[in-house]
Amino acid sequence: MTTAPGRRSSTFTRLLRHGFTDPSAADQLLNLDALASVRSDPVLLEALGATADPDLALRGLVRIAEAETESERQVLLDTLITAKPLRDRLLGVLGASEALGDHLARHPRDWQALVTYEAVDLNPGVAEFERGLAGAVDPDSLRVAYRRCLLTLAARDVCGTTDLAQTAAELADLATATLRAALAIARTAAPEDAARCRLAVVAMGKCGGRELNYVSDVDVIFVGEARDGVDETKAMQAATRLAAHMMRICSETTVEGTIWEVDANLRPEGRNGPLVRTLSSHLAYYQRWAKTWEFQALLKARAVAGDPELGAEYVEAVSPLVWGAADRENFVPDVQKMRRRVVDNIPADRIERELKLGPGGLRDVEFAVQLLQLVHGRSDASLHSGSTLEALRALAEGGYVGRADAAQLDEAYRFLRSMEHRIQLYRLRRTHLVPEDEADLRRLGRSLGMRTDPVAELNKAWKRHASVVRRLHEKIFYRPLLDAVAQLAPAESRLSAKAAAIRLEALGYADPAAALRHLEALSSGVSRKAAIQRTLLPVLLGWFADSADPDAGLLGFRKVSDALGKTPWYLRLLRDEGAAAENLARVLSAGRLAPDLLMRAPEAVAILGAPEGLTPRTRAHLEQEILAAVGRAGDAESAVAVVRGVRRRELFRTTAADLIDSYGTEDNPAEQDHGALVDRVGSAVSDLNAATVAGALRAAVRAQWGDTLPTRFAVIGMGRFGGHELSYGSDADVLFVHRPREGVSDEEAARAANTVIGEMRRLLQLPTADPPLLIDADLRPEGKSGPLVRTLKSYEAYYRRWSLAWESQALLRAEPVAGDEELGRDFIELVDPLRYPMEGLGEDAVREIRRLKARMESERMPRGADPTLHTKLGRGGLSDVEWTVQLMQMQHGWVEPGLRTTRTREALAAACAAELIPAEDAQTLDEAWVLATRVRNAVMLVRGRPGDTFPSDPREVAAVGRYLGYEPGHVGDMLDDYRRITRRARAVVEERFYGAAP
Repeated sequence: MTTAPGRRSSTFTRLLRHGFTDPSAADQLLNLDALASVRSDPVLLEALGATADPDLALRGLVRIAEAETESERQVLLDTLITAKPLRDRLLGVLGASEALGDHLARHPRDWQALVTYEAVDLNPGVAEFERGLAGAVDPDSLRVAYRRCLLTLAARDVCGTTDLAQTAAELADLATATLRAALAIARTAAPEDAARCRLAVVAMGKCGGRELNYVSDVDVIFVGEARDGVDETKAMQAATRLAAHMMRICSETTVEGTIWEVDANLRPEGRNGPLVRTLSSHLAYYQRWAKTWEFQALLKARAVAGDPELGAEYVEAVSPLVWGAADRENFVPDVQKMRRRVVDNIPADRIERELKLGPGGLRDVEFAVQLLQLVHGRSDASLHSGSTLEALRALAEGGYVGRADAAQLDEAYRFLRSMEHRIQLYRLRRTHLVPEDEADLRRLGRSLGMRTDPVAELNKAWKRHASVVRRLHEKIFYRPLLDAVAQLAPAESRLSAKAAAIRLEALGYADPAAALRHLEALSSGVSRKAAIQRTLLPVLLGWFADSADPDAGLLGFRKVSDALGKTPWYLRLLRDEGAAAENLARVLSAGRLAPDLLMRAPEAVAILGAPEGLTPRTRAHLEQEILAAVGRAGDAESAVAVVRGVRRRELFRTTAADLIDSYGTEDNPAEQDHGALVDRVGSAVSDLNAATVAGALRAAVRAQWGDTLPTRFAVIGMGRFGGHELSYGSDADVLFVHRPREGVSDEEAARAANTVIGEMRRLLQLPTADPPLLIDADLRPEGKSGPLVRTLKSYEAYYRRWSLAWESQALLRAEPVAGDEELGRDFIELVDPLRYPMEGLGEDAVREIRRLKARMESERMPRGADPTLHTKLGRGGLSDVEWTVQLMQMQHGWVEPGLRTTRTREALAAACAAELIPAEDAQTLDEAWVLATRVRNAVMLVRGRPGDTFPSDPREVAAVGRYLGYEPGHVGDMLDDYRRITRRARAVVEERFYGAAP
């Protein structure tokens, strides 16, 4: 058939507009003879465009049409065009399910099941499905009839006639009818066995709860009894044969495929136990041997097939055992362990796509709801429902779950289940994995009503709902008082110490007895303070449990509460400011440094609730506050006491922000840009120490000379101080420079400068509750042998005559931090030609720098330290990266302005931009430097004292891991990752530092 010029383009455009992704193939299909009578009808194209996958729907329609006789085909196409209900149903199914399209191609007349549109068709139950399966006499005919019923059910689903809960209930009802039909076929095949026994089929899991998926194992338990006059052993053998045959009828694959697996592994003793037991045998097992998870599974038990009286007896008999399960020892910890095992068993490459079992998945909702049902269902029969959504509604109505939380969980659960349904419907395969293929995601998104940008909209909605589930599930599932409620004796409401200890231990508390003492001290009594604590503690304990050291978190909270409990704002802050309580929990349980800083002035907890409380203050703001405080103080010591108090407060602000950004909170995920975290900490601590030095300098001068020192005086930051890269435990490396004022002799000026330095050092190291600031001037000319302070002229003379390569290299980090600004600028002008020499470094200078680095590696590594884990001097650590960057600065800084910076990462980025180092190598060095810096920060945060390698204590190294983003139990992964990243960095250093030509 010849297409007129321009026609093809117009057809393509129209097909694309209607959602086809392969217009060429669609055009060919529309031009087939099978669709000759409808190809030009706009109604067809509009209807195809409304489906989840127009290409798939069109292919399915062509297959059906080609499978029909000519007369039957015309009836199909005429009805399709004239009857909108059929058109929507048939094309909707064909666009959502390739498997049902295959069924219709094999059984083309089954499309007629979609024509009727009576009231009973909109809400079918078990009886209607039984009628639909009535003609099935063998496994093949049962499969065909099942698919025909499933076709009508799926049509209602994809057209929106039924919602998620109705669809899941209908799927369970269809499964019930199918089990009954399969059992009837088995009985017909073995009438003698049927005559010997009574057999009841009890549905468990989602089938029992009437919330089944399209393709899911149908969990069952079989109960058998001998008929009058029949030996029990023979009756059980007969019942077992019938049950096994029924399972095969549903599960085996024939020419018509399979229906679903019938799984009887929830029975007593699982696979190792008999397939069928008597009711008394079931009860004997449950009363003596059953584990917690078995009672949790029985919560959804529902008799569905076989002997109805026997099934009802079974459900009635096990019900008291189910609702008494919460009285069992270790009930809550058992349930939590089950949940952890589920997550731990998911392969790492699938966990992000796992819709059911992954974090924020369907199982999170189901476990949380079931746990609350079992705990509170003993005394509240309204919670006795096998349906997750019905139980969640009952929990909210009974006040066991907040209504807002329940509404969010309901919405998220419905969305995730709808995703699961549409994923399974496509090929009728049992899966809970979100597809990766773009076309599959597009179909999935469109099937859920997302048409503008289906893939992006789907991923956004999925992540949002999963995040809601994860947050609310953990809030409910880890509620620490749950176990205490579960262990209550019938008429009591007091806390059982044993039960609470078990609960706390399950949450990770190493000393539950001490934890109980803290809880008692915090929450006992009838005061308003105790009442608020009882409201706060359930949530706080969950947050503590999420840390590496819950005991430390709870102890710290008690100390802060003891110190501030009588202040009117403290508990109000934690209760009313949503972020404050969680921020406090994260800070108190993450290590020693932040809590130590807080305990010295507990009122700083207010920082955690203020809107901008965690934002570091600027250097100008800090200097203004500090210098004003020094001006008001009566003497130098009281002045610097205030200065050091400000420093402690700001260190707490910085550590708290760092911990909260690293851990993340319920509302704000952890910061993924680790470089930004390191930069924020480095800048904040460096600015704070600069302001502190400025305040100590002002206090020292005022104490002896008033407002004016006899000599102009400046403090030059060096090393990580000058580079704005200080970590929490770093000393302040500095140089001191002065210039005598007019009329002041050199001797008097030098004496004044040395005096003020000595006083500054003394004031900053006075024994107080606040952390000291150590000033280190060892990078000065001649090191410890040289004068502590020099005039600018003396520096000039020294550098001109004696300066060594390492001193020029050290000056790369020089930046004024306090004192006379003009003198500071003059010093920088003096040293710039040294650190950025014209024409770069000569061969001798490069060779000397490399020799110094090699000697440092061999001589300065602490004895016994693991060189693969030492953050400063180890392989690929800070020293390796910094020396490599500094060599490039000294070689090319004279011609590349971007290299003239004191900051390592900034200089590395400039070198990459100038093509002095490949982007991949620069990224490798940057990643290693950031990681090593974070490890040093983590060690200080966790231990409260500086360290250059990972701690040896298991709890401490686990806390370092949590700070770095590793989940519990993954310390080995952390160390492996550190070695891998730094090993790659060392390879770059070998090439760029040791191997590069000068």
